[in-house]
Amino acid sequence: MDISALFSAFGGTAWTLFFFVLALSVIVAIHEYGHYIVGRWSGIQADVFSIGFGPVLWSRMDKRGTRWQIAALPFGGYVKFAGDANAASGKDEAAMEEAQANPVALRRTMHGAPLWARAATVAAGPVFNFALSIMVFAIVGYSNGVIRDPLTVGELQPLPAEVQELQSGDVVLAIEGTTVPSINDAAYGDFMSDLPQKPQLEYTIEREGSERVVTGPYLRPPLVSSVSPQSAAVAADLERGDVITAVDGNPIFAFGQIKEAVEGSEGRSLNLTVWRDGTLSEKVLTPKRVDEPQPQGGFATQWRIGIASGNAFEPATEAPGVGEAITGGVAQTWRIISGSVSGLGYMITGAISTCNLSGPIGIAQVSGTMASQGLESFIWFIAVLSTAVGLLNLFPIPALDGGHLVFYAYEAVTGKPPSDGALRVLMAVGLALVLSLMVFALGNDLFCP
Repeated sequence: MDISALFSAFGGTAWTLFFFVLALSVIVAIHEYGHYIVGRWSGIQADVFSIGFGPVLWSRMDKRGTRWQIAALPFGGYVKFAGDANAASGKDEAAMEEAQANPVALRRTMHGAPLWARAATVAAGPVFNFALSIMVFAIVGYSNGVIRDPLTVGELQPLPAEVQELQSGDVVLAIEGTTVPSINDAAYGDFMSDLPQKPQLEYTIEREGSERVVTGPYLRPPLVSSVSPQSAAVAADLERGDVITAVDGNPIFAFGQIKEAVEGSEGRSLNLTVWRDGTLSEKVLTPKRVDEPQPQGGFATQWRIGIASGNAFEPATEAPGVGEAITGGVAQTWRIISGSVSGLGYMITGAISTCNLSGPIGIAQVSGTMASQGLESFIWFIAVLSTAVGLLNLFPIPALDGGHLVFYAYEAVTGKPPSDGALRVLMAVGLALVLSLMVFALGNDLFCP
């Protein structure tokens, strides 16, 4: 599915909004379904399942007495359980007083159910968000496969006219006379980094059972394999598959040369010569300062233009095991969670800019950019955003799921819930905090460079 064609045909702004609403609706539906289904399994009656807020556009009542509806403002959703006064699960005093006379009816309310049932129901929303992310990452990892060992040439990348004697299916034994380590070997990364920087390299390969030496391009040419949302590359209209052949008029052949030029620019605009589908064009872009998470922890601020490198050929892959794919999905989800928590901590302490926190406008722009790069990129973005939504809801702020879980923890320790008066005050404070965070993030969207 070529989503980018939709942007070209109908204009980016409307489709950016459409894909933002689509992504958010999927994530909200999964989150709220987690609350609903675990609540149902726990014996709690769901009165309303709503995608969106405000005037109802469509609804139907199911046989269990739950009204399923789509509302006019598609920027969230909720499940209203029996005994709830509102979408934030505040207590309906009149309904609860009426239910007191009927133990069966009381048990089916959110506030009359056992503590374990309430806690499981509340926790299920974020858990389902994480489960969605793990599933998507696992499926994408399984479909893309893992690099075959030993390194084998898969699909050759379109590059400007150079000598290219590699063929799909060639097993790469050595490059410039140095044996290629196993891709699972710790030395593999160093081997790739230490390759001689020459426009053409000698590859020792095995083809059809015989060993030979052929000539091919530098393994990591200045090829754009992906473009980051809200980056200088997006502003300059760089696309996946572009090859940068010169920076400020100086010819280049290695991706590392772009990196050196960008990091040494100190934010100065760069003139790029870009090869795309056999045609050269000139583009001007200005690097941005970016706070990047580091493998050893923490963040480093660098000048970046928002592109990732690609090899002169796609390595051949093979399907991983299902367990390996799921493990990879869990690891990717955990990386997002740990990186988000770390980044938030660094923003609070002032180590990195609070402009790293995006609001609805920024998220919408990212969703549009990811959709324009293809269906897989958009689905990947949904999984990333789902993890972020699950994590945000676990923050111990009243009105969020994490706040309710704190109340339940208090009840488990003391043997009684917080008083209704205390809950009303805490919920009001929590709502104010959430709204303040939203306003702050929106300000970032509007005023951060």
